[in-house]
Amino acid sequence: MTQNKIKKVVLAYSGGLDTSVILKWLGDTYGCEVITFTADIGQGEEVEPARAKAKLLGIKDENIFIEDLREEFVRDFVFPMFRANAVYEGEYLLGTSIARPLIAKRLVEIAKEMGADAIAHGATGKGNDQVRFELGAYALNPNIKVIAPWREWDLNSREKLLQYAEQAGIPIEKKPNKSPYSMDANLLHISYEGQLLEDPYNEPEESMWRWTSSPFDAPDLPEEIIIGFEKGDPTSINGEKLSAAKLLEKLNILGGKHGIGRLDIVENRYVGMKSRGCYETPGGTILLKAHRAIESITLDREEAHLKDELMPRYASLIYNGYWFSREREALQALIDKTQEHVTGEVRLRLYKGNIIVLGRKSPKSLFDEAYSTFEEDSVYNQADAQGFIKLNALRFIIAGKQK
Repeated sequence: MTQNKIKKVVLAYSGGLDTSVILKWLGDTYGCEVITFTADIGQGEEVEPARAKAKLLGIKDENIFIEDLREEFVRDFVFPMFRANAVYEGEYLLGTSIARPLIAKRLVEIAKEMGADAIAHGATGKGNDQVRFELGAYALNPNIKVIAPWREWDLNSREKLLQYAEQAGIPIEKKPNKSPYSMDANLLHISYEGQLLEDPYNEPEESMWRWTSSPFDAPDLPEEIIIGFEKGDPTSINGEKLSAAKLLEKLNILGGKHGIGRLDIVENRYVGMKSRGCYETPGGTILLKAHRAIESITLDREEAHLKDELMPRYASLIYNGYWFSREREALQALIDKTQEHVTGEVRLRLYKGNIIVLGRKSPKSLFDEAYSTFEEDSVYNQADAQGFIKLNALRFIIAGKQK
């Protein structure tokens, strides 16, 4: 990239050491005006301190953007993903992956609003996030320029970053009780990588977990809840209507209390290597269970099976950064069509890491006791099954005779 062509850049800014170093590095290296964008997507930390930090580093008030995106994040990204029951490699609920397209979207929108010709992010050249940020940005603005400092600079160690920060006058905060792990958090999940987790045989330390109780220490009394759905999206808990963000936040608290949602996996990264990570997704784990329960009585058999066949592809699209692709949008349209009748209630029991489905009901239910009963009925002729079996067996009979 030709450095002297960059006049103004929008930086995804957390206020931490890495992005503060990037902020100064952009000015030193490109000589450009820097705009900072900080998103509150439910990471559990105050985002306003990022404003004071940016001002301290010379950013003008009008170039500091801090936005509460929690409702948009859950409503327009998490819930559509959960309509698909999306799980990557059989386990991962895509908590980090689904946040990146929203951040990329706002970076590009702010760049357009402010007349910037580039965006910048702090993702490393080893991870998936660089792919997700940049594919999202190019999908929304093919002409945007992207600066990825970790792929350009020589500050490739913690020691070099600290030296640069000291020379540039960047304050280095030493937070008490700061986790030694590399962490990412939003309203859907929190992730942990690095340190002893780099050996996949090591058990995670109990002190690492932030959101969930150990199932061994969870309450001895179970808790029952009812989740209401309308057209595939959860809308209420125990009859109380809640916004998307508030509903997920409440389920996180309930699930965390009962030790629900811990995960320890080795996943296949998009860039080719394997990565061991631990995740806490208490509310999302409850929602996935409840959503599949309400679908079990509202979806037609072939409709449900088609969704299950498509789900791994849909999950991979999100994991690999293709949220704004035509194929994801096409799959979403199909998935959303299946959700038109996914309305009703699911009763759940939460107990020591377990989610037990107690019951489900829906005004759109396809479950018909007249047909499903094991007692005598007047609507189903069991003798009809003989012809069905004979027709399906015909190819086996013919092949068997040939042998």
